[in-house]
Amino acid sequence: MIDTLITPELFAEALAATFYMLGVALFLGSLLGMLIGIAVVVTRPGGILPNRVVSFLLNGFVNITRSLPFIILLVAILPFTRMIAGSSVGVNAAIVPLTIMIAPYIGRLVENSLLEVPEGIVEAAKSMGATPVQIFTRFLLPEARGSLVLALTTATIGLLDATAMAGTVGGGGIGDLAISYGYQRFDGVAMLITVITLVVIVQLIQLFGTRLARRLRRR
Repeated sequence: MIDTLITPELFAEALAATFYMLGVALFLGSLLGMLIGIAVVVTRPGGILPNRVVSFLLNGFVNITRSLPFIILLVAILPFTRMIAGSSVGVNAAIVPLTIMIAPYIGRLVENSLLEVPEGIVEAAKSMGATPVQIFTRFLLPEARGSLVLALTTATIGLLDATAMAGTVGGGGIGDLAISYGYQRFDGVAMLITVITLVVIVQLIQLFGTRLARRLRRR
């Protein structure tokens, strides 16, 4: 890399750290988010298993968490992060706030995707005697899978942005490279490289998600 302080090895290490944070946080966040989204839909008034208390608590948790900017959430839960990861800095430590940030976001996206399924499909499933589990697995999820893929695509891009922001507190990855070299050491080439890298990754994620969703909707 010409006229820059970062080496190919350093760039490769930062890129690997970004993908590691993105992959682990997305996996954990998707599991929690799917559970949250499904629970919100099930317990909402008029849902399959309505429960006002559970619905209120879940919606409150999602709304409060989503209202916090990630950088504030990251700092606010440092003691919790230190307890879980054993440190408040580094790649593993960054995964904790990333997961907490993305899970409710995915939960809300999952809720919206499931609510897009026409009520007639749910009513038809109930009339056929389908259980709540069958309604989800055989009717709701198949109908919403294209929308769910687009929702996860949006969440992945948002999570990638957050991994870059984690670099401001030593989270590692491309964001840390941009802060440590591009900003603090006035390395314009390093900043340009990180920006282009993030743009390319986002475009690839969006392209893959859009094509997959289109294919699922045709089936």
